[in-house]
Formats: sequence, structure tokens, C-alpha cells
Amino acid sequence: MTAMTVRIGGGQGFYGDGHDPVEALLESGVDYLVCEALAELTLAILQKDRQRDESLGWTRDLPLYVAQALPRLVAGRTRLITNAGGINPLAAGRAVVGALRDLGATGLKVATVVGDDLRPRAADLGLPDDVLFANAYLGARPVVAALEAGADIVITGRVADAALFLAPLVFEHGWTWDDWDRLAAGVVVGHLLECSGQVTGGNFSGAWWENPDPLRVGFPIAEVEADGSAVITKPAGTGGFVTFDTVREQLLYEVHDPRAYLSPDVTADFTSVEVRDLGGDRVSVSGASGAPAPATYKALVCTPAGWSGEARFAYPWPDAEAKARAAMSWVRRRAEANGVAVEEWHTELFGVDAFGGPTVDLGAADAAAWEPPEVIGRLAWRAADPGTVSQVASGVGVLGLSGPPTIAAAGRARDGKPSQLLSVDATAVDRELVDAQVVVDVTEA
Repeated sequence: MTAMTVRIGGGQGFYGDGHDPVEALLESGVDYLVCEALAELTLAILQKDRQRDESLGWTRDLPLYVAQALPRLVAGRTRLITNAGGINPLAAGRAVVGALRDLGATGLKVATVVGDDLRPRAADLGLPDDVLFANAYLGARPVVAALEAGADIVITGRVADAALFLAPLVFEHGWTWDDWDRLAAGVVVGHLLECSGQVTGGNFSGAWWENPDPLRVGFPIAEVEADGSAVITKPAGTGGFVTFDTVREQLLYEVHDPRAYLSPDVTADFTSVEVRDLGGDRVSVSGASGAPAPATYKALVCTPAGWSGEARFAYPWPDAEAKARAAMSWVRRRAEANGVAVEEWHTELFGVDAFGGPTVDLGAADAAAWEPPEVIGRLAWRAADPGTVSQVASGVGVLGLSGPPTIAAAGRARDGKPSQLLSVDATAVDRELVDAQVVVDVTEA
């Protein structure tokens, strides 16, 4: 085990995140730039890309991150780890190698982690015949193997978010795979950094208006010691803030049971973590404890779920809510009268109940008499095919002159244009079944 401090930068929190803050991370001298690009929704988006072109299925902003990091990659001062390979990591790896060669960079090793795709084991797992993608959430082990092979860039498919950050800590500090407390500490660090600017004041539910420079929120850095203790900070001179509140808010983000945060490598107990504000945008995190990992991997299975359309109707006071409800009702009743085979309807009233519903205190002496100044009604419908979706949409336009008064457009609505729906469901899979097919491929650019 080393005595060095490992500095990790959280360079991405989702596909489409901002690139500008990455430059400050690199200039601050991070040892690892980790870009976490995937969510359940992202995989569905990438599936639609792959349906159009089998060479796609990975996040197409990946080459931009590689180009940004290239000077430090070439100098051997930073390594890049990312799950931007999505549901086609081999294609992503080839694209990165090609981009490096186009940029004239030589001698860099690109590792691609494959094996999270469960479709080759469809019969063993009882996957449906129409499965579009099925991917297990791998842990840090194959990423560590890639680093041990000398990779400068590691590209994975569906690896658990925090595991991307845990891997360089295991590699650099020499942690063992049964050192549960240190593995849990690494997962805590990963969980804090995986959402980029969210731990540095972005999306903050506290005094968000006190952000000194909201246009330049800095991305986070973790300075991690060999015992797993860490300091969360950000590059000097960037916007946002790192405080006790921003860190503890991110610590609890998307956590169902803080005593048993399940990851592929360890079960972490977040309630044992001590968070101390050191001032100056520096917050220490220590004391994580862990237990053995779950016996299974989480996996996502995607199947077709029909087609959808939607329409939006904006109405002003007076009677805004009543008008919007009437408009949505008229479209639905017209479709039903014409025998259109809609399988499911969904309505929302923005300005009334789309977010808060009846739980919101309207502040009126007589809440029942309160009337919103404007309402946007959203009507969505699902059908088996795009033609049926379009049949419903044909009844929307007539509301312009034959519906409730004062209708207005709400943005550039899709007006019922058919969109394919995908069903993404979580399940558990045998770890040994998955591990047997995981491979790390290393290519030198």
C-alpha cells in the first residue's frame, strides 16, 4: 500500500454534460479523469442510436473528452476512465483509437472492457425473445485489470458509476478485494463525484442563490489517502461551492438504504461516514465501513413497449385548468369515438398537479377558490404501432378553432409525432455467469 494521495476528478455526470469545467480539472493536476456517462435513460437513447446504425450505441461526445485530456495523457500525467462505451464499448474503443491516430498521438494504450452484454447468455437467463439490450452492472475489477495492463484510457460499457472511481484507488493504493472498509470508502468517493457539479453546488436544494459564479460551476476533485479518507474540493477560481451541505446532500442522492448501499464490489454503510467542513471549499470524508458485496449483479433488460405520441395545450386565466382538461378530454373522446386502438392514456396539468399536486400550500385563504393564472395540459398516449399514434394526433389541430378559447402553443410541441417506447426493467443475475465472459482488450494507438 502506498502513502501517496490520489487525486481524482469527476469530469462528467451524464451524456451531454458540460465540457468547459473539465479543463480546470486537468489544469489542477488530477491523476485520473473519470467520466461517468450512463443512466438507464441513456442506455435507451443509445439503443435507438444502434438501431439506426450498428456502429453506434456509445456516447458520441467521448472523443471530445479524449481530445481535452490528450496533452496530459501523452505526458503520462493523467489517465482517463469512462463508461461511455454504453452498449457498444468495442465500437467506442475503435473510435477512440481512430481519433488518437487522427490527432497524431502514438504510444497510448486504450483498454476496452466487454462482457456486461448478457444477450449471448439469453437462454441461460431466460431473456425474452425480443430483448434489445441486456447489460449487467460490472464492478471495479476489470477496470483495475486494465490499469494493471498499462492502459492510459479505459473504456467500459455498463459499469456501476461509483466503481469507475473505486478502481484507480484499488490500483494505486493496493487495496485488496476483501478490505471492505476501504472498498466502501472508495465507493463513497465515487458516489460523491459521479454527478459532476452536483456536489459542488449545482442542483443544490439549499441556498443555491448564493453560488458566487453559477455560470462556471467547477467539477469536483477527491484527494484520497491510502486509508480511504478523502477531501472533496474543486479547482481554484471556479464557481460553485463545496460545503458540508452540498456533500451530505450528494451522499444521500439516489440512496434507498444508507446502511446498505449495494455495489458490485462491496456493501457500503453510509451512516458511519463522518463529514467535516474544513472551509475554503474543502470537505473531509472518512469513516466509511463496508461488508461483502451482494451475491448478484444488477442488470437492465430492455424490450419494445410500443409507440407514443403527445400533445400540449396552454391556456390562460380565467378557467385555465378547466380549458386544459376539456381539450385533453376532447382529443381522447374523439379517438375513442373513431375506434382508435389506444392502449394507455396519460394526462398532466402543469401549473396544477404535474409536480406538487395537492401537497402544495397555495397560500390562499380559501385554497378551493384558488385559480392558476395559466395551465399547460399534456396528453400522452401509447399504441402498438406508429400509425395508430398518428390517428390520435390528427384530432389535435382542430382544437385551434373548435376547442376551448384562448389556446396557445407551449414550445415546439411534437403534436403527436410517433416515438418508439422502450421498457427498461431491472433484474438480478448470477455473478459467475457474467464474470466468465468479461474480457479486457488493450490496443496501442
